[in-house]
Amino acid sequence: MVLVVQIILAVVLIYFAIIFFADYYKHRHENDGNMVVAGVIGFITNFLDTLGIGSYAPTTLLLKVTKYLKSDKLIPGTLTVACTIPVITEAFLFIDAIKMEGATLLSMVAAAAIGSFTGSKIMTKFNEKIIRIIMGIALFLTAVLMLLSQLGVISALGAGNTALGLHGGKLVIAVVVNFILGALMTAGVGLYAPCMALVYMLGMNPAVAFPIMMASCAVLMPVASREFVKSGDYNRRGSLGITIGGIIGVVIAVTFVKSLDLTVLTWLIIVVVTYTGLSMLYQGIKQKDAA
Repeated sequence: MVLVVQIILAVVLIYFAIIFFADYYKHRHENDGNMVVAGVIGFITNFLDTLGIGSYAPTTLLLKVTKYLKSDKLIPGTLTVACTIPVITEAFLFIDAIKMEGATLLSMVAAAAIGSFTGSKIMTKFNEKIIRIIMGIALFLTAVLMLLSQLGVISALGAGNTALGLHGGKLVIAVVVNFILGALMTAGVGLYAPCMALVYMLGMNPAVAFPIMMASCAVLMPVASREFVKSGDYNRRGSLGITIGGIIGVVIAVTFVKSLDLTVLTWLIIVVVTYTGLSMLYQGIKQKDAA
């Protein structure tokens, strides 16, 4: 089953790479950002992602701090396109580390991919005002989930769980919820924490959350990215820079960092992401009222 998932990952990687690089080459003369800055952002955020913090919230934060994007409307697409290849790289490196029932894994991964396709179709139709409101809410929810994880609330849900797969009604619930999480990820809501909570609440062994999370993201992101590339609602140079820096960050994190105390950094990220989310929400509401 691991081989099947790895083949799927290889196929979506090739599929996405062709679409992304063809679009980048077509617009290669357009200068929409500093690739070195984007590379540094990608290295930092995907390094953190590999260590379990996640990449969406930190990437959004750094894009805002550096004022990299000319419009907040480009945030969802840039996040999805830029982080796709680094996340697939993570999945390749981790997918065979933990064993679980293949039917559960494939069902949840497929649901997330279909959800992301649906979500990306919707996200590309929104204007900057709506994007700001959605991203503000998404960042705030992400901060709440990070806080619950940091306090041990989410991990406590899985204490004593031993199941390596789901069946019947529980599997249906898992598929439906992962479909929703796949759709929400295109709006900037990271999948890791809510998917982990889902796995724990359904009685599965906490360890199986990792292949589910990584495989889900690795498959859903290329699917969603197609819509953003097609509509042009993303930053091309920034996405390429984050991709390159992200791959390096993932490899270094896996190869050289065996353990790292991220407690202080995680708390700092929670505080700043909360502020950024509320600021974007305020700006979106204010901009909407002004219109």
